[in-house]
Amino acid sequence: MLYDVAVIGAGVFGAWTAHHLRQAGLKVALADAYGAANSRSTSGGESRIIRMGYGADEIYTRSALRSLALWRQFYQDTGQELFHQTGVLWIAPDSDSYTENTRRTLTRCGAAFESLSPAELQSRYPQMHFAPGAWGIFEPESGALMARRAVEAVVADAVRKGVAFLREAAGAPRGTGRAVELRTASGGTIRAGAFVFACGPWLPKVFPDLLAPRIAPTRQEAFFFGTPPGDARFVPPAMPVWIDFSDPRGPYGFPDLENRGVKIALDQHGPPIDPDTAERMPSADGLAAAREALGQRLPALRHAPLVEARVCQYENTSNGDFLIDRHPDFDNVWLLGGGSGHGFKHGPAVGEYAAERILHGGPVDARYSLASKLETQNRTVF
Repeated sequence: MLYDVAVIGAGVFGAWTAHHLRQAGLKVALADAYGAANSRSTSGGESRIIRMGYGADEIYTRSALRSLALWRQFYQDTGQELFHQTGVLWIAPDSDSYTENTRRTLTRCGAAFESLSPAELQSRYPQMHFAPGAWGIFEPESGALMARRAVEAVVADAVRKGVAFLREAAGAPRGTGRAVELRTASGGTIRAGAFVFACGPWLPKVFPDLLAPRIAPTRQEAFFFGTPPGDARFVPPAMPVWIDFSDPRGPYGFPDLENRGVKIALDQHGPPIDPDTAERMPSADGLAAAREALGQRLPALRHAPLVEARVCQYENTSNGDFLIDRHPDFDNVWLLGGGSGHGFKHGPAVGEYAAERILHGGPVDARYSLASKLETQNRTVF
């Protein structure tokens, strides 16, 4: 079988790229070694934040706005609802420049938000503890995407519309110039006119010389804690998704969604991880740090029981910008990844952007280029 495009990797970037290419009428294959949104993938978690705020990085605010519209349209078209509009609360210390830049960018881009004074924060969210002087931004149209199920839904819809799903592990193309086929672990081949590698944390393994110095997969832990019986303070609409920029550990959390417990994680890069072989047991230190952060923000849950935990990964580019660019050795091979801990929400817009360039050509934004990815980690996008 000869496809117009073969997409390798069925996480959120690959799934939406295949979706957009099929919508354009192309014959598309989507391959993944472990299946769509599998437990090893970065897209395989329970929930992910979708928020518009990005400091001064307007490129990502506009991408998030476009993605939210596309997520909503997809759910409307398919009759599924995998988005919880909880709102997203930013918590910041007095005179925090990142949050001030966020407010200006949201205004410029036309995104809905409210500024909340310290008194308004405490009045609206009495179950949460705030440091003296802390203020906030509330995005009422933002919230949480149910990640694993959302990707599975996108892939299932693409397959219904004609995308061929292959449970295959595909290697890098051989030679230079123009790739014709990929060899698979099962001994077969995938032939196509163009190839997209959207492999998340596997990208540095597929292209070690090129990408191992530029994309660093790191271990990340997320914890779910049980709430008191009959207590509505920790479920929507009483509690939103929240992000704390007043704490250098970068804690963020979710209300109790779909009865799974209150989720909390720390936005810090953990140690290196191999997505194929890593044992996914949470660490005692990670649990202790999460419990401490939870107790500081939600005092009533200080001694709450742990009901679930997940170990996943970030795949960090040197600066946190996405990678959307051609392979330097092939004119028909595209590299798509580097979600860097904030990429899930952008899946629809990233897939649309990549599909446009595959279909119609044109330069990629310098922020997304391979040339902008250095070999030293200095993340500037959050």
